[in-house]
Amino acid sequence: MKGPASLLVVDDNEANRDVLSRRLRQRGYTVSMAASGEEALAAIEHSPFDLVLLDVEMPGMSGLDVLSAIREQHQHSQLPVIMVTARVSGADIVEALRLGANDYVTKPIDFPVTVARIETHLGFKRAVADLRESEERYALAVQGANDGLWDWNLVSGQVYWSARWKSILGLEAEEIGTSADEWLLRVHPDDIDAVRAALTAYLADASGHFYSEHRVRHRDDTYRWVRCRGAAVRTDAGVASRLAGSLTDITEVKLADALTGLPNRLLFIDLVERAIKRSARRAEYEFAILALSLDRYRIVHDSLGPLAADRLLVAVARRLQSSLRATDVVTRDKPGFTLARLGGDEFMVLIDDIPDVGSAVLVSERLRKSLEYPFDIDGHQLFASARVGIAASGSGYTRADDILRDAAIALTRATQSSTPYEIFDPGMRQRAITRLQFETDLRNAIDDRAFEMHYQPIVSLRSGRISGFEALLRWRHPVRGLVPPADFISVAEDTGMIIDIGRLTLGESCQQMASWLTDFGAAAPQVMCANVSSKQLAHVGLMSEIAATLRTTGLLAENLKLEITESAFINDVPAAQSTLNHARSMGIGWSLDDFGTGFSSLSFLHRLQINTVKVDRSFVSEIGKGAKGSEMVRAIIGLAHTLGMDVVAEGVETAEQAAALKALGCEYAQGFYFSRAVDRGTAARLIESQPWQVASGQPLLVQ
Repeated sequence: MKGPASLLVVDDNEANRDVLSRRLRQRGYTVSMAASGEEALAAIEHSPFDLVLLDVEMPGMSGLDVLSAIREQHQHSQLPVIMVTARVSGADIVEALRLGANDYVTKPIDFPVTVARIETHLGFKRAVADLRESEERYALAVQGANDGLWDWNLVSGQVYWSARWKSILGLEAEEIGTSADEWLLRVHPDDIDAVRAALTAYLADASGHFYSEHRVRHRDDTYRWVRCRGAAVRTDAGVASRLAGSLTDITEVKLADALTGLPNRLLFIDLVERAIKRSARRAEYEFAILALSLDRYRIVHDSLGPLAADRLLVAVARRLQSSLRATDVVTRDKPGFTLARLGGDEFMVLIDDIPDVGSAVLVSERLRKSLEYPFDIDGHQLFASARVGIAASGSGYTRADDILRDAAIALTRATQSSTPYEIFDPGMRQRAITRLQFETDLRNAIDDRAFEMHYQPIVSLRSGRISGFEALLRWRHPVRGLVPPADFISVAEDTGMIIDIGRLTLGESCQQMASWLTDFGAAAPQVMCANVSSKQLAHVGLMSEIAATLRTTGLLAENLKLEITESAFINDVPAAQSTLNHARSMGIGWSLDDFGTGFSSLSFLHRLQINTVKVDRSFVSEIGKGAKGSEMVRAIIGLAHTLGMDVVAEGVETAEQAAALKALGCEYAQGFYFSRAVDRGTAARLIESQPWQVASGQPLLVQ
């Protein structure tokens, strides 16, 4: 009801009508008049009125007759009627109220009282209309939201379930009672404890809302994911007396990968669990899981950005789906394939009802072949080869997690060995467990600083003096004893722990070199060589950490040399060049380790401005094994000298090798001929004794 209220004054006395109507208009009402009952009913039929003032006594059709006719069409709240009577006896008034009058006033009319009663009933009509509109709005909102409603009386224990709540679970109205167990006993066994805990916590706490996402059993015995929200009505003491809320079916959202629309991990695990149950019931039934990952996904992500990488994943998903639909595998019945995305570039396939694992191999080859054709992503032609890990149900799995784990282990093996696919065998799991334990031990070793520094002397072939040391890390394992770096550095590289290990190595070796310079003065070796891995070289904070270490230990930059293999920089030469330029600006030198074993080019040697080249032991070992045994070493030494670099030969084990290297102009050597890597105490005694030092012009001392 908007604007001025519309009133109808019904009275056979013209003077009464006019006086009352005029005064009501002065109060702001819109007023119409009727002189008889018939005229009043005709007016009500053609025009909407908010209230009727109806005279009881009229010739012909009385006011009570008119009232009775009005109530056949209009309820109390829709069209209020106030009776106007000159009688003070109660019979007419009682009859009028029985027939549906809302109120009455007596003649002569007390106008203020009449207006007050008019406003009371108009106000009630407005309230009823607002309530009806609110209820309609709420009903439409609930219907539009497609949520199920529930209302739990915590005192009586009775629960109201809306029709939509029941339909979410596939239930008819008569199939469900009013107990809360109708909900709670349908909750998935793995979720029920969390649901009860959330309910208990909310009812005990007066703040917030109840919220839970869980699985509920449908009528068809499948489980649907639902989102349950609720709020409590509490007493003045804060005790919840009523809990009401909504239930939303989120199965589709919960079980679908948002990017590709494929089944996600939750749905895939559920499907695998069903396959495991079938294999337990049917001895002849077998299935397999394929775990697939892309070889070039990270390159696309880093070079073209995450949006392009996402588009590639969508395109790959469609290509794989198309390939599965076209796959012709010999199965006992109609083949069933389910492709899912578990996250990142990891896809999995469930292959139903196969005769043997060979069928899974055929499917994996078909999937890999489908990816051989390029993808057009944002104008870029991209290739996305894949590796596949296969796990078959023949191993007697009872849990989905186990077969998914084994497929992932096989995939890791395929990736590490660069093979197209690998079929899981129990030995893979044991190796994975061993590797995991090894990683755990290594992390504990870092935390416990269970490492020892050993130092291998680098000897001048001219003077026989120790010119420096290469710092080599050893791990003191509680069971395996002293573990050499070859056994754990690759693991440290893969896991990123090499950053922490390198930090420890650098700090201790620099501290040791500073101590020797103080203890031995001019007789001390002048350079400590510290190995830097590819992960360390790519670490943005490397040079800052080195600068901090030099400040802390007091070692001068000229007394430190970094040893870097070609593999550490080959994938990003500009970044390595920037880091090494920074090192040179600080006064730190660097040497190229294992030279000749990679793919070094003259442009690298020139651009990176190497100080020292280290000849790999594989070349040194050929010295003395024929006329050509020394030629590669001669070529490397000549090239290094031409570019202004000095040379260190690694792996020197015989006097003949040492003499030949000296004759070829090699400046320095290290290897077992001189000494293995030794602890700091032994290294100090070597510095003090200088066992290989010779007089000028004399041959190098042979031990």
